[in-house]
Amino acid sequence: MIHKFAMNGLNIVLDVNSGAVHVVDKVTYEVLDFYKEKDIDFIKENLTNFSSDEIEEAYKEILELEENGLLYSQDNYLDIEGFKNREPVVKAMCLHIAHDCNLKCKYCFASQGDFGGQKSHMSLEVGKKALDYLVANSGSRRNLEVDFFGGEPLMNFEVVKQLVSYGNEIAPQKGKNFRFTITTNGVLLDDEKIAYINEHMHNVVLSLDGRKDINDDMRPTLNDKGSYDIIVPKFQKLVKERKNKYYYLRGTFTRDNMDFGKDVLHFKDLGFDLTSVEPVVGDESNPYALRDEDIPKILKEYEDLAIKYADMRVNDEEFRFFHFMVDLAQGPCAIKRLTGCGAGTEYLAVTPEGDIYPCHQFVGQEEFKMGNILEKEINLPEDMRQTFRNAHVYSKEECSKCWARFYCSGGCHANAYNFNDDILKPYELGCEMQKKRVECALMVEAKVMLEKEDLEPIL
Repeated sequence: MIHKFAMNGLNIVLDVNSGAVHVVDKVTYEVLDFYKEKDIDFIKENLTNFSSDEIEEAYKEILELEENGLLYSQDNYLDIEGFKNREPVVKAMCLHIAHDCNLKCKYCFASQGDFGGQKSHMSLEVGKKALDYLVANSGSRRNLEVDFFGGEPLMNFEVVKQLVSYGNEIAPQKGKNFRFTITTNGVLLDDEKIAYINEHMHNVVLSLDGRKDINDDMRPTLNDKGSYDIIVPKFQKLVKERKNKYYYLRGTFTRDNMDFGKDVLHFKDLGFDLTSVEPVVGDESNPYALRDEDIPKILKEYEDLAIKYADMRVNDEEFRFFHFMVDLAQGPCAIKRLTGCGAGTEYLAVTPEGDIYPCHQFVGQEEFKMGNILEKEINLPEDMRQTFRNAHVYSKEECSKCWARFYCSGGCHANAYNFNDDILKPYELGCEMQKKRVECALMVEAKVMLEKEDLEPIL
């Protein structure tokens, strides 16, 4: 399978199974429309805007790439031994350190932090049990990921610090290493918290929705005031003092700011160079929710932003936008490309009460409760784990036929379930946006390579 598209003056061809990306000339781009179905005489008769010699040369080079496994390559991933015999190990855990929040974001899937239940904070006992479970069930995995999540985790920051100390104490005893992440809205940040986070957190996710009016409309404080002026200076201080350690400034765009490219560029103006803006997910009963008719405008916005972003990359600007970052040389391992986030198998979420769920987005949906971390013997339901284990790109009908399947790995299980009542049926709006983002990312990398190495199109 191949996928071809034109963007920013480039004709790009992706070989889906090998991941090879080719920038081609116009004749090759058009020959590929017929190559697999028609002989060369038919192609010559129908592509009258090119000479016979041009068509023959393009046809010959396509054939050579095919013979070398760089076009129309075979899909052999299902035969990978590591995929067929994956170990049932837990590699990552999301600790809901606080089901409580000091903002009331309109689009919050967590119901302003409490996930539809009572406001609560995780105890040290629950947190310790969760870290113990992760260590005990991580197999030969050395690096273990732990995300302190909410609500707003800074509302229970003393327990966060105690759990970091505990984790760093027990990990070396078992040959493990914890990599901690904290996700925060920033309201409670102060110098002491910033210093601690920068010293102890492998990554930090900072929530901001972009321009002041956009952010303040969607992310008001509890007294209905804007949060932008409170948090931006704190985020700037944290990032400045963080130096070269990982962080992401993460926003959400809604129907109210489908010109979200302006918000991404606003992040750049504020001095943040690692950014992400995610599409809101919500049903159409919400006025901010994205709809089918919005897709053309959203896709154009992605493409317009990608063209500007490509110029930034060519000019060696440090700014990075998560959705346009793709590694053409290596990328994720093959198994990860097939299975995605690992929710319900490699990745689990634990609530303040100790309840275990497949991921943070399933929390509060009782049908997905897998047990409780305080139980004397924790036996996660094998049928549910198998359901999630088998939710890969080949078991999802739409994904198995999609050219972008190895980039999105089948999409978000929670979105699939919430929109289609089936984790095997992807969220369609999300798919359309994901495919455009992949095209944009491939274009950016191709543009950078051609411009910086002064190359001509490959064919």
